[in-house]
This record gives sequence, structure tokens and C-alpha cells, in this order.
Amino acid sequence: QVRLVESGGGLVQAGGSLRLSCAVSGRTFRSYVMGWFRQAPGKEREFVAAITWIGGTTYYPDSVKGRFAISRDYAKGIAYLEMNSLKPDDTASYYCAAQSTPSRATISLPDEYENWGQGTQVTVSS
Repeated sequence: QVRLVESGGGLVQAGGSLRLSCAVSGRTFRSYVMGWFRQAPGKEREFVAAITWIGGTTYYPDSVKGRFAISRDYAKGIAYLEMNSLKPDDTASYYCAAQSTPSRATISLPDEYENWGQGTQVTVSS
């Protein structure tokens, strides 16, 4: 079983920055892929970023590329999401998730992630 705990959400003005953290524990999680997703009220869960624990390969959708950066501290078992130039449209609950058998085709698909954190709220004011 992999356990994930997010932190770092909050209220920020447009143009500001936030860093989210996801502390991961479990016996074999370092073979997984870590993903960040977000969900705004009335909308579907949206892929934001992903990173492989081994090698640190990163993936982003065009909507956040250049503004968001995912990273991980391999030794500590923490994944980070650095968010810059935040916009009101970035307001959502943000979730980290772990996928045990990733492929390029499944990296962005929330249904392929087996383990999820409880989420942390990010609110961007205009």
C-alpha cells in the first residue's frame, strides 16, 4: 500500500507562486510514477504534471508547461509541484497520485493511478 499526503495549498493572488508537497510512503513506491491532478467544482479531474521516481523524467500538459514544475526528492520520498504565474483558472483542489505500471499512454489518465492523496485546496484571487 502506498500512502500519499499533500500539503502547501492556500490562497494566493494572481501572478503569485505556491509550492505543493506530497509525502509518499510504502514499500515499493520508488518504482512508481507520481502525478499531480486538479479538480475544480463541476469539472473533471485534470492532469497537471507527472514524474518518474527513477530518472526524474517529467511530463506536462500544454496548459501548465512553462509555469508549473514537478520535482522529487528521491531520498526523502517527497514529490513537489512548483506553481508560478498563477491564474484564477488554476483554482482547484490539487491531488497527488501514484501509478505502479505507467506507460506514456497512461501518464495523464487519472483512472490509471491506484493511490491518491486527500487533496489540498489552491485558490487564486484576481
